Amino acid sequence: MNLKINDLYKFGIIEDILNRSNDGINIVNTEGILIYANKVSADYTNAKAEDMIGNPISQYYPKAVLLQALEKKCAILDKKIHFIGSKKYIVSAYPIYINQQFMGAFSIFKDIQEIDELNNKIKYLQLHLKLNEPEKDVFSIIGKNGSLSQVVEKARRTVASLGGPRHSIIIGESGTGKTMLANLIYDFAKDVHVIDEKAPFIEINCGQFTNPDIAAVEIFGSEEGAYTGAKQKKGLFEQANRGILFLDEAHALKQYQTMLLKAVESGKIRRIGGSKEIPVDVIIIAASTKNLKEEMLPELYQRLAQYELYLPALNERSLAEKRDLLRYFVDKYAKAVGELHGIQYHVEFSQEAEDALLAANYPRNIRQFRDIVNYSIDSAAPLISDIINETEIFTKVDLENLPFDTYDLYHPNNDAAYRNDLISPDAAKLVHAYRNKGYGPRIISKKLEEHGYHIEFYKIAYYLKKHRL
Repeated sequence: MNLKINDLYKFGIIEDILNRSNDGINIVNTEGILIYANKVSADYTNAKAEDMIGNPISQYYPKAVLLQALEKKCAILDKKIHFIGSKKYIVSAYPIYINQQFMGAFSIFKDIQEIDELNNKIKYLQLHLKLNEPEKDVFSIIGKNGSLSQVVEKARRTVASLGGPRHSIIIGESGTGKTMLANLIYDFAKDVHVIDEKAPFIEINCGQFTNPDIAAVEIFGSEEGAYTGAKQKKGLFEQANRGILFLDEAHALKQYQTMLLKAVESGKIRRIGGSKEIPVDVIIIAASTKNLKEEMLPELYQRLAQYELYLPALNERSLAEKRDLLRYFVDKYAKAVGELHGIQYHVEFSQEAEDALLAANYPRNIRQFRDIVNYSIDSAAPLISDIINETEIFTKVDLENLPFDTYDLYHPNNDAAYRNDLISPDAAKLVHAYRNKGYGPRIISKKLEEHGYHIEFYKIAYYLKKHRL
């Protein structure tokens, strides 16, 4: 016996199929009364399908698109996004005609909550990738007329001096902006036509490899059979030809420094395992968190350090420059939010929060400062799900939005005893009393002075946060 369409209705198979659909389905008569609702639709409204039949659809879906289809007697396609509580769906509605007589309408809707959440996660990742990408223009904005004026001028001379471009060495702690400075040199070299507009900038962190042999293969390339499984491979020197090769953590090359020295002196390299000399025209910028004068061969250091560029740590820079950095990262965050979500985003740090950030010590320098600024804004900002249909948002960042361990940054060498003895028991009683009156850390600090206690506001802020006051 072959299955026929009438059998689907006779044995209730059609209804079973509709109930197993991932889409919600509703059917109404000309008066908007439900004559059918499948299980998905019923579950969406926390009702039973059989209880919905005979009731107005507006009882369950107040802004039902079906009502528009009834009124206009035409299809309404995928143009309405609706909410039932926090649930989000998109719906299409169609008129029902039988023998050219208008008899009602039906709708099919898709739950887009999961898709929406996935899109939000993607936007969140895009935002953080954008916020954490290496800075390229910060040197042109911050410090060029202050602590970095000499190093920026010196960096430009490495490629723009009348004697021709020179190799250089960048010295600085982790996170001070060595890669940014190398990019500035690259951009300036293109601006003054020392290298072509399309010239390559090749960067490698020599310290990322488990041993210097691997780093050497990446930099110089290899010939087939040079070692077990080796294939012919063009190295970064060749890829950087007529451009710039940036060797970060260059001290990690160790025994291969002699090959680098030969490349610098002769303008030629040999691939690992090869005998053919390959000419290369490359400007080398070497950088390290270590003292390259002690780590490198004297001859190599002398050739590379034709210009030695020192980047100061963040705690060596002025308060004004730190404030400019804070504003730079805040503006970058706001701009990224605007690009991803199409809204005007305004961020303001309270005076206490700004003072705390600017007074702190950052062992990992600009990179750590940037991450803490971003974290603090994250903590204060609304969730993506809370900004539906918003076009402009304001966020205030206060002390409680800063990372809990921010206080430790004030005293990198402090010990547990000092932290535990932060506020004496008698002073703590006063802190509690003033906090109960609604005072903030800065006012409490001034009030305590009236009682003979001289405790900086950020120490009080740490105490309040630690004790959840």
